[in-house]
Parts: sequence; C-alpha cells; structure tokens
Amino acid sequence: MKNWMAVMVGVFALAAWMPVHAQESPPPNPPGVAWQQLSPEQQQVLARFQDRWSQFPPGRQQAMARGAERWKSMTPEQRAQAEQRFQRWRDLPPEERQRLHRRWQEFKDLPPEEQQRLRKSFHRFQQLPPEERARLREHWQQMTPEQRQQMRQRMQQMTPEQRQQFRQQMQRNRGAGGGGG
Repeated sequence: MKNWMAVMVGVFALAAWMPVHAQESPPPNPPGVAWQQLSPEQQQVLARFQDRWSQFPPGRQQAMARGAERWKSMTPEQRAQAEQRFQRWRDLPPEERQRLHRRWQEFKDLPPEEQQRLRKSFHRFQQLPPEERARLREHWQQMTPEQRQQMRQRMQQMTPEQRQQFRQQMQRNRGAGGGGG
C-alpha cells in the first residue's frame, strides 16, 4: 500500500498544481466570457491576461473566471500556498508536466467511486509523518517501472480488508527493520 500511496502523491500533487477549476467538469460547449462581463475583482486578478483574453477558448475563460472568484475568497496564507504550488508546477520540466497532466486526466476518467477511494488513500498518506512520506517516495522511485505496475495491479485486485492487512504487514516489517515493499 505504501508504494501505491507514493504514486498518488504525484497525481494529487498535480491536482494541487492544476488550477482549482480543473476539478469541475465544464459543459460540453461552454459559452465564452467577455472581459467586460468579469467583475472588477476578477479583472484585477486576471489583469495579466487581458490583452489575450479573447484568444482563450471559452471553457478556459470560464475556468479562469471561476479561479479568480475563488482566489478572492482565499486567505493570504492560502494564496501564498497556491502561489508556491503554481511556481513548483511552472518549474517542472515540460515532459514532467505532460506526464503529470496525463496522470491527472487518467484520474478524472476513473469512476467516481474509484476517485473517492484514491482521495481517501491520499489523505491517509498526507497524515503520515514527513519522514515516512519521504521514505515511501524514495522507495517508489527506486522501483523499476515493471515493479511499480505490478504493485498497482496487486493493490487494485485487493479487497479493502486485504489492503488493510497489507498495510499492517508493511508496518510490522518496518518495525522489524524489513522495509517492506
């Protein structure tokens, strides 16, 4: 379970880096948003895009307008965190952003129940101490692609009870110095 959780860090990190609106499914052919239709506050947040606003696809205009609305409701601390996440996203090499974007699309294509299961697993991962999360990430990165795929398949085939037993076994192995895996 621990290795699978490390994979989900990438998926959910992308979710955090992607604009907040990406979590909502836009209508099939959403209408555009004229710059003049934006509130003064939205225009202020989106000012750097004003000169090319009309060139954005309608769905992106709507998503950006929603994002600007949400930005207004954030606390200064939440804004700082969002800016840091976005900066990390921008600093990634293009191939890594593409890979994460593909993973995000794969996640969005999953049935809602599976998405919810993955979210719960991610939240459990987030509750781990930072040292444990770092150890799990390192272990995942050391696995070959084949080992990672085998782990994913194994986890997907397990019942919730089997996953719980697996997690308990991994904790026992760590306690005994076995590392698990």
